[in-house]
Amino acid sequence: MNDMSLSQERRAIDAVRITSFADNLADSLDRQMKNAYKPEGSKTLRLFSAREMCDLTGISPSNLRIRSNEDPEFPQAKVDARGYRWYSAEDMDRIRDHMFRTGKNAASFRPGRREPSDRLQVLSVVNFKGGSGKSTTAIHLAQRYALRGYRVLAVDLDPQASLTTLFGYRPELEFQESGTIYDALRYDDDQVSIEEVILKTYFHNLDLVPAGLVLSEYETTTAYALQKRVTPGFEERLAIQLDVVQDQYDLVIIDCPPQLGFLTLSALAASTALVVTVVPSMLDIASMSQFLKMSGELVQTIEKHSGMPVSWDFVKFLLTRYEPSDGPQTQMASYLRAILGGEVLVEPMLKSTAISDAGMTQQTVYEVEPSNFVKKTLDRAVQSANAVGDEIEGLIQKAWGR
Repeated sequence: MNDMSLSQERRAIDAVRITSFADNLADSLDRQMKNAYKPEGSKTLRLFSAREMCDLTGISPSNLRIRSNEDPEFPQAKVDARGYRWYSAEDMDRIRDHMFRTGKNAASFRPGRREPSDRLQVLSVVNFKGGSGKSTTAIHLAQRYALRGYRVLAVDLDPQASLTTLFGYRPELEFQESGTIYDALRYDDDQVSIEEVILKTYFHNLDLVPAGLVLSEYETTTAYALQKRVTPGFEERLAIQLDVVQDQYDLVIIDCPPQLGFLTLSALAASTALVVTVVPSMLDIASMSQFLKMSGELVQTIEKHSGMPVSWDFVKFLLTRYEPSDGPQTQMASYLRAILGGEVLVEPMLKSTAISDAGMTQQTVYEVEPSNFVKKTLDRAVQSANAVGDEIEGLIQKAWGR
């Protein structure tokens, strides 16, 4: 056997082994998911305590007691053997509707769009660097806002489909060729309306547009479309699709890929606001600096050639995977705040074993059963996620003029 044929044989063996690795991992993940979500084989959302329900809806504990005991039309909780009250996400929504109709400060129970001037808020979570917590941030924001009473659409724009996986799907099996956001963005006759790829999730008020590896083809097909001057161009395609469903939602949360390609640029052009995630380390900050410079220049180019202005209600920087006890991280966080000032969110997304442990079963801190976690650790993670979500929610409300 000559050197050429030996080299080809080695390559063939390597390719087969790589494929077998993927198959073995896929089978193992499939078994793990079925074991985690049996018997129905899909994710469900837990019930929430009375304390959690009050926090999420805004009704006071005393008002809840009075309403539950004296108002015959007030939606009732599920009561366990110990007499504790538990509420589903649907129960909380019915309580919001009831309080909106009958309570004081009624508007506070419906935080979403109320006026014709309240435009759909499209929030993209972006960064040039992988591992900066984009998917973790995106899903916690989407779930927090759904639990708060907003109608939320989560859009996975990353071919790696981490956000889709966190919703309990297997992209490599379920969306190999179709059923993803790619179908709504593609340039050929197989393009469909985004309505055809929106999936209802186990989370009340929260729908998903999934991603899959096929989405990576968008980078190549867009290059060809630019050569042929296909219209509408990539900078408009996502925005046009979101316009189709804008009346159905208050918020859209987009999880962008860790690269500055056509997918990310499509999200930037469609967004009303950006959250840039950054781990407080010198390498990550340097990478983010490059991302900002390149994205700014590319967006200006898009504006020049398309004549379509691109602007955002706010652009904020979110410190992620932050450990307050880490001296170098604290120094980098202070450095970033000194340079960017108030554009850095006050609240960071803390690094937490609760978040990583929840991710082992494709869950978030809002989904896990509290009894399965150390209370202090879980509470700290939930409080961090809540604080980040609430700070950004204030910016969204301000964009609506409230």
